[in-house]
Amino acid sequence: MKSLRIAMIGCSLAAVIGLSPAASAETRWARHHPRQHEVLRREHHQIARINRERREGEITGAQARADRSADRAIARQDHADARANGGYITKAQQRQLNAEENAQSRTIGK
Repeated sequence: MKSLRIAMIGCSLAAVIGLSPAASAETRWARHHPRQHEVLRREHHQIARINRERREGEITGAQARADRSADRAIARQDHADARANGGYITKAQQRQLNAEENAQSRTIGK
């Protein structure tokens, strides 16, 4: 009887451990979509540019805050679009976000 109970506990633990990676891989944060990654990578790159230009004195603190705020607004739009589309953005949304990033990029350092 005791050995049967130990065997059942062992099987239960093996089942739980075996299912854990599969269950965690399906979370919405584990999914990775190339269009969204590209937009967010550009946003992070622009934030780094803003910070570098602020450190070098090319822009004022107020301009850096305004530029960061505009970049965060683009990132928020990306997240909202992804939430509305099951975790990814469409090609049209990617084009729109990239156009916004391009416009924002031209204002950095001016």
